Amino acid sequence: MAEKTKAPGAVKLRIATVAKEQGVVLPPHVVDELRERLVRLKLTGPELRKVVTAVAARYRKARVDAHESVGIVAAQSIGEPGTQMTLRTFHYAGVAEMNVTLGLPRLIELVDARRVPSTPMMTIRVDRKLEQSRDEVHRIALQVEVTNVPDIASIGTVVEELKVMVTPQASFLQARGVKRADVERALTEALDPKKYRLSNGSGSGESRSFEIHLAEAPPPKEGAKPKKEEPDEPMPFKALLGASDEARNVRIKGVSGIKRALIKKEKEGYVIYTEGSNLEEVLDVPGVDASRTLTNSVFEIYKVFGVEAARAALVQEASRTLSEQGLTVDIRHLMLVSDVMTNEGDIRAIGRHGISGKKTSVLARAAFEITAAHLLRAAITGESDELKGVAENIIVGQPITLGTGAVNLVYRPTIEPKVLAPPPKPPAAPVESAVATEA
Repeated sequence: MAEKTKAPGAVKLRIATVAKEQGVVLPPHVVDELRERLVRLKLTGPELRKVVTAVAARYRKARVDAHESVGIVAAQSIGEPGTQMTLRTFHYAGVAEMNVTLGLPRLIELVDARRVPSTPMMTIRVDRKLEQSRDEVHRIALQVEVTNVPDIASIGTVVEELKVMVTPQASFLQARGVKRADVERALTEALDPKKYRLSNGSGSGESRSFEIHLAEAPPPKEGAKPKKEEPDEPMPFKALLGASDEARNVRIKGVSGIKRALIKKEKEGYVIYTEGSNLEEVLDVPGVDASRTLTNSVFEIYKVFGVEAARAALVQEASRTLSEQGLTVDIRHLMLVSDVMTNEGDIRAIGRHGISGKKTSVLARAAFEITAAHLLRAAITGESDELKGVAENIIVGQPITLGTGAVNLVYRPTIEPKVLAPPPKPPAAPVESAVATEA
């Protein structure tokens, strides 16, 4: 009976041994993934060797040659498909009234490292035990979506009495999961008591209205002279309009920045899609699964999870943007761009304000943008260009220092030293003469 694969540790050792025999050292993550699949398939010893040998050959073929110009190849591999991308904003697939930037504008947002996307959005997944219940997901969506006063009440101005009327609507209160007490608390906290005075109006129950009156100005002190810049007559109408505007902007509940939350049925369960993004506060909402919640704002991911997560988000967003257009780009090119953007611990743009603008070569910077300004500044400051990169060598018309151009052959002729002949040895005395002498 053929030998079966043994414990995972033994399989891992066997993979490394077979790969080493093929002259390849596989990365740890490749070894781990290969081990999981081999253990799951329960292959025999010869079958394991055959699979690992094939993987080692594929890995050897996929490696980059020495002195390969990976940056130029990556730029071309991403730039050429980018010319075939669309320039429009599409509706998000399957979700009504939700727009998201796709195509070339989205790719430009990513490489420019813009802090706020043009259409920020989030994909919020709830805990697995709750995602099958629409009521629970709807309850979480109401906690996430921002609810302002105009969403649940009508706001009117009574000019004759110089007051603003806020009348809650019972149906809107129930749909948003808001109580009249929540509205009162939000108005009390948001309105300046020095300017406005809040009181109860007409009606009863949850639909009882609120009245916002202008606070009376304190009487002037005795002997105080009125300031010349103050108008002789007050302007209550302007203050009344200000009170109406402030009441409209009062936030009752929800996460700031989340304008709308929509629920969609997916294969795993119900998912919340939001217009707007605030990853840090959304993760604090009870019931939200932090490990599966996504945002298309790379800077929010960087702020909450760090630069490694931001790098992974850049790769994922760029890959998804290209694949949605039916374009196939090797993910290693996208990984290289993401590595360059994040290798200093933060997110840098690829442009004259980021990576391209910080190159040491004057000609390389001038070849990208604002040529005259770069050359003038370099001439004033006395910069020098060592011509080590690709762009600057192409500009001056000499071979680039990559591939075969990176190899320098030096011939050093050697002169063999003259070997002097050894001095002649004195002839040895004959034995007979020596004996005669002793005699």
